[in-house]
Amino acid sequence: MSRFSARNRFAALATGSALAAVLALAGTASATTGAPHAVKAKATKTTVIAPCTGAHTKVTASAVSRPINHLLLTAKNTGTTTCAAYYAPALRFDAAQSATQIEEDSIPQSVVVLKPGQSAYASVTLSGDRAKAKAHGHIAKKLEVWFMPRAQDQGSVGPAAHPALPKNTYTDDDAQVSYWQSNAADALIW
Repeated sequence: MSRFSARNRFAALATGSALAAVLALAGTASATTGAPHAVKAKATKTTVIAPCTGAHTKVTASAVSRPINHLLLTAKNTGTTTCAAYYAPALRFDAAQSATQIEEDSIPQSVVVLKPGQSAYASVTLSGDRAKAKAHGHIAKKLEVWFMPRAQDQGSVGPAAHPALPKNTYTDDDAQVSYWQSNAADALIW
C-alpha cells in the first residue's frame, strides 16, 4: 500500500470515527451499530399572516403641522382577520412613473401586525431641500397606496387603496415614505 493511500484510509477512518462520536453525543447513532437513526423533530406551528391590502384596509392621508411638508398615512384593518403591514407602502402620486422612494432608516424592529380595527402608520416627506424647478414639484391630485407581501421582491399584493389627499398637497421628486409603524409618533419621526 502506498503512503498516499494509507494516509487517505487513516483520514477516512478518523473522519468516520469523529462523525460517529459526534452522532453518538448528539443521540442520533445506534449504540450497537453506530448507524444513524431517525430522530423525530418537534413539530412547530408557523403561522404566516396574510398581508394587508386595499381590499380590507381603509387608508387615510392627513396633513400634519409638524414636521412640515409631511403627510401621515393611516391604514386601518377593516377586515375580520389579522393582517400584516409588511415593509413600506408603495406610493404613486398622480401618473408618476415610479413609486415614491423609501426612507430606509425607518425600518421598525418588527412587522406591524393589525388585528381587526387596529391601524398602522407611515409618514410621507412630500418634498426635499432642492428648488421647486429642480425637483419637478407639482400639486398632487391623486394617491395610490399599494401594500407589500411578506417576500419583498414579489411586487405588491391586492388592490391599491385610494385615499383622498388634503387640498394643495405639493410633492416633488425628493418625496420619501417611511416603513409602516405601530403608532403615529414613530412614523412622524421620519
